[in-house]
Order: sequence, then C-alpha cells, then structure tokens
Amino acid sequence: MRHGKKTKKLGRTRSHRKAMLANMAASLFLYHVIKTTEAKAKEVKKLADKLITLAKRGDLHAHRQVYDVIKDRKLVKKLFDEIAPKLVDREGGYTKVLKLATRRGDGASLSVVKLLVERPPTEGKKGKKEKPKKEAKPKKEAEVKADKEKKMEEKAKEEPKEIKEEAKEFEVEEKAEETKGSEQPEQKET
Repeated sequence: MRHGKKTKKLGRTRSHRKAMLANMAASLFLYHVIKTTEAKAKEVKKLADKLITLAKRGDLHAHRQVYDVIKDRKLVKKLFDEIAPKLVDREGGYTKVLKLATRRGDGASLSVVKLLVERPPTEGKKGKKEKPKKEAKPKKEAEVKADKEKKMEEKAKEEPKEIKEEAKEFEVEEKAEETKGSEQPEQKET
C-alpha cells in the first residue's frame, strides 16, 4: 500500500519523471507560461516553487542545488538575477495553475501553469505597430450631393450603350432567322 507517498508517478520511471519535470520547470522559467495536463501541472508547480525559494536565498549552495535540477547555466542565472528578485516579498505561491478544457484526442484535463511575474517583452519578435489613422475630413453637403449626381449621370450614360448593343445583337439574330426561313420552306408537322 502507498501510505504516505507524496509524489505522483505520472506513468514514468523515476529518471524519466525527474528529467521531464526539470525540463518543464526550465520551460516555465523561460516562457513564464506552460500548457500541460493537470497532474503534471501540479507536480511542476511544486518543483518550481522549491527552485524559486532556493533562488531567493541566493547563496552558493542554493546555486548548486538549482543547477542540479536545471542544467542550463544561463537559465539558472536568469532565475537568480531576474525572477527571484521580483518575488522577494512573496512567501510562497510563486506559480498559479489554471484549469482548461479537456484535450480532444484523449480527454485528458489540461491546465496552464503561470509564473506570477510579469513577462518581459520579447526582443526578437516585433509586434505590429499601429499606425495613426488619418481622419477623413467631413465633406460639405453640397459636395456630397454633387458627387451623387455625377455618379447617377455616369450610370445613365452607361445603361443606354448596353441597351443599344443588346438591341443590335437581337436585330442581327432576327435577320439571320429570316434569311434561313426564306431559303427553306416551312414543313408542317403531322
């Protein structure tokens, strides 16, 4: 019986579970948000909170303990220099788990783990800059009426041309039928 066992196995061996949680914690510190299943999210939250508490201590032994879990020196430096100082006034609860909908493929309940630090703007990606819109000058009523009249006149000129062309085509077709009719006498149907 598993009395008093705190860790969830997550269907993995000890080494696989340890590596997976370390990678997820590293992603959390790098991107400030990760999306995963609910069980993994709860385990990552525990690990991330422990690592941030160590980073807040800031001594050499804490550096070595954090580096034992996260093998990326730049990320450990970021954790100690950027993330931990922002969370000095907090006594715990550095991360937040928010539940999402279930995954479509297998029905697993998904969650988002957020680091409760404002995410710095990314340098590499450029967002769309909004250009100030030019304000259209309001037209005077007389100009608006003049524009409408011009459009109506143009339409009126175009319509008769189309009608005349259709009439000419119709006349040509009638003449062609008359010439055929005069060459061949009509036959009565019985």
